[in-house]
Amino acid sequence: MNAIVHAPPLVAHFQGIAEAARQYGDAAQRAAERMFCHDGRADASVLHAEQRALHGFAWTATLVEAVVRSAQWGLRLADEGRLGPLDAQVLAVGLAEYLAQLSSGIPMGQNEIFRPQELGLQDAAARVMADPAVRELQSRGGTPAARSALIDALRSGEQLCESALDEELDMIRDQFRRFTEQEITPHAHAWHLADELIPDALIGKLAQLGVFGICIPTEFGGMGLGKRAMCIVTEELSRGWIAAGSLGTRSEIAGDLIASAGTPDQKARWLPAIASGEVLPTAVFTEPDSGSDLASLRARATPLPNGGWRIDGNKTWITHAARSDLMTLLARSEPGVEGHGGLSMFLAAKPRGTDALPFPAEGMSGSEIAVLGYRGMKEYEIAFDGFEVAADGVLGGVRGQGFRQLMQTFEGARIQTAARAVGVAWRAFDLAWRYANDRRQFSRPLVEFPRVSDKLAMMVAETVMARHLTTFAATEKEQGHRCDIQAGMAKLLAARVAWANADAGLQIHGGNGYALEFEMSRVLCDARILNIFEGAAEIQAQVIGRGLLK
Repeated sequence: MNAIVHAPPLVAHFQGIAEAARQYGDAAQRAAERMFCHDGRADASVLHAEQRALHGFAWTATLVEAVVRSAQWGLRLADEGRLGPLDAQVLAVGLAEYLAQLSSGIPMGQNEIFRPQELGLQDAAARVMADPAVRELQSRGGTPAARSALIDALRSGEQLCESALDEELDMIRDQFRRFTEQEITPHAHAWHLADELIPDALIGKLAQLGVFGICIPTEFGGMGLGKRAMCIVTEELSRGWIAAGSLGTRSEIAGDLIASAGTPDQKARWLPAIASGEVLPTAVFTEPDSGSDLASLRARATPLPNGGWRIDGNKTWITHAARSDLMTLLARSEPGVEGHGGLSMFLAAKPRGTDALPFPAEGMSGSEIAVLGYRGMKEYEIAFDGFEVAADGVLGGVRGQGFRQLMQTFEGARIQTAARAVGVAWRAFDLAWRYANDRRQFSRPLVEFPRVSDKLAMMVAETVMARHLTTFAATEKEQGHRCDIQAGMAKLLAARVAWANADAGLQIHGGNGYALEFEMSRVLCDARILNIFEGAAEIQAQVIGRGLLK
């Protein structure tokens, strides 16, 4: 057994570790500016030609942020007397790994390793690894013995501190963890295999708990809580099933859009109904040929003599479209205006569909897209041919502002998606942990094989790091700070961690993980979508890199 070393406390080096990471991040910023900027401005042609380096810069900044925020959280826990030996060991393993990646190579994808020398950072990489605090960290957290000690501590029953250091938030986590364990986790895999919509009864229970109105102001019937609460609820529900954690995403997007840009009448009409769960919204943005390129949307909104609007065009990958009551629909309303400026956001009411007739509205038809995972709400292609929107359906009553209005919600949506990813990552660990302890090979449990325990240790450490980065982004949003870069970082990292955990978890299961009857097969499929929706990993890296160069 490898015991966790209790003295001297590694936490004494956390501040130095954070500072060393910051210095490396500053070196990366200067190197990126030299490569991409001319006369103080980013050169678009260089950004395109050197996209790999730009995205490597984004990943570098993301890991630096994860190291800094995780080290700072460790210091805060220590100040509160809440940092246990297991917490310190998990942070040591995670911090050591991310600093090692920064100095030697960051996996941007399965076959894409970004090296420091691609930005001319080899000297900075050597300096960060020579820093006394980082050297101590590597000796204490960057070794097989350190990872083995982490697993031994978990096997002995030690628990991570999951407190948010906020009594209300801790109560919310406890409440939704219990709910998920009782109402979602035991049934999720059967629901997935049946490939049916999430039961109405579960939606009703989630509505009673206030899931659809977490961030909607209390004056409109919501809970009036912040993004940290939203992240905790989303993470816990997604730990049971990503579909359950994702139900609130469309309400989050619609609620943010209406609360931030809606008219008083739109707020009064829609926000209370969304908060109560009476109205289920869906986001209708993506088109067959546009993907992430929203400026190229072609669906048209044409004014009608009665003051309403006629919608024509096709949309795709619309989640929960049939059972929804309200569409937040992005369409081109300004003839002759190209790009983002010609888009308006519409609040389009529709009748809720059924299995027999998913789209009963006149001027609207659709078909289901069969998917590997992320089931429970279903994905659809939708065709609009003369679908009518009421005269008061333009968000805020202002035409041509749809893209700008949507951008205001992307921060919250990406933070919530990061929380979904953290929940999926935890579920992958839960399943792998149980299987590795129960399954015996060669007269011993799988967890006692070093390659298995190494995987499990990294699964815990990376999930904790992703949670800290997500919490930081949520806190920035709560405080009213612009956080598009931080939200993108949280989503980028958490999605990678969820997929890595699911892949490692399935590997630990061996052939059983590939069998549909084992829940691990579902988690693998669910995890894969996280690098694609709400901004693919490449889009996130582009947003982060360009944002840091402004």
